[in-house]
Amino acid sequence: MYSFDSRIRYSEIGRDGVLRIDGLINYFQDCSTFQSEDLGVGIEYLSAMDRCWIINSWQIKVHRYPKLGEEVKIFTWPNTLKGVFGTRNFKLTDRNGELLAVANSLWTFFDTQNLRPTKIPEKVLSRYEMEPAFEAEWEGRKIMLPQDMQGAEAFYVQPVHLDTNNHVNNGQYISMAMAYLPEDFKVTGVRAEYKKAALLGDRIFPYIYNEENRVIVALADENGLPYAVAEFKDV
Repeated sequence: MYSFDSRIRYSEIGRDGVLRIDGLINYFQDCSTFQSEDLGVGIEYLSAMDRCWIINSWQIKVHRYPKLGEEVKIFTWPNTLKGVFGTRNFKLTDRNGELLAVANSLWTFFDTQNLRPTKIPEKVLSRYEMEPAFEAEWEGRKIMLPQDMQGAEAFYVQPVHLDTNNHVNNGQYISMAMAYLPEDFKVTGVRAEYKKAALLGDRIFPYIYNEENRVIVALADENGLPYAVAEFKDV
């Protein structure tokens, strides 16, 4: 199990003084990136082979948000790496080991030259040690879109939204979707499903469904086909 220590920064908190959900996702994403870098199969190594990891879905359960200045520890471990897919768990704890949040995720190993999934090579597989999945009641990764979603003003993908793969980073989609949450909405759970990559200059059309304790946001193209879908729960 891989981990790193951190402390909640002012730049990561919201108006309530605690870590935002997009900040939590960034911690998890950074943790898996650090592990790959330390194992010698990180971004530079994969880029030289025209390869990368692309996330298919997140599911996150939050028990407590850490506050400004609080010391935390972030963990990650892969559960399966087979064919073109990998599954990976994450958790966030406080300095005393209290579980603050946990996540489940599905990833695809991707050929950036031919723009298609490709088999994970043995050299990459051999670097990771598989560990049992975190025991939790996870929902399905597919998010059903309600019929009566309400459209909002479209916007363009900006350079700040992009990562090293030159498409919108998965955490950026969550930040975009959070703009449509009610002001008093306290996120305790997130599901995110990633459909296709949005690129610089693409126009994103948001569609929102809001019911008690649940908000679904689809970030779609001009034809209504989602780039990403996020479901937020407040329970």
